[in-house]
Amino acid sequence: MHKLFLKQHRERRISSSEQSDIRSAESATIARVRAGDMRAYRELYQRHGRRVYALCLRMTADRAWAEELTQDVFVRAWERLDGFRGEAAFGTWLHRLSVNLVLTAMRGERRRQHNTAAAAEAMSPGTSYGEKDVAVALDLERAIAALPERARMVFVLYDIEGFTHAEIASMLGLAVGTSKGQLHRARVLLREVLQ
Repeated sequence: MHKLFLKQHRERRISSSEQSDIRSAESATIARVRAGDMRAYRELYQRHGRRVYALCLRMTADRAWAEELTQDVFVRAWERLDGFRGEAAFGTWLHRLSVNLVLTAMRGERRRQHNTAAAAEAMSPGTSYGEKDVAVALDLERAIAALPERARMVFVLYDIEGFTHAEIASMLGLAVGTSKGQLHRARVLLREVLQ
């Protein structure tokens, strides 16, 4: 069975001239989309929608969420199409965009579930949430808000949102070492303020 799949896959390979034709046609479609042609946008969706949906479904294992994420991917692609430089195939660019969006959504969902569970635990009978706890939480929020902008952004993205230093560096246009340094600075400043 596996050998048959590989044989069929090899037979379906596209020649370099066919790849060039496909890429040219796709470039023309993208140019039309950039010019505001909604029909061309639908063509891109029809050409890539099933693959994006399949990727989202494999990553989330949830059909409804995969459908929602597929729509989000194409909205994001529309918004960021000017950033597509054509160095890679549009499908490759769209795949990367899809993976990033799904990972971000999954991190957000895990945080939401964690926060919901923590809130439910805190609100359960027998658990008291004292004034001191509220005051500490408010002090922490104020201290975070008072951090220098870059240190605050890195602190929030790393310690609260759960992004890696590599992701933060990419998002903020920093070196990974700078992201780590800003996190250290934020933690030191917070310790000083909260003591």
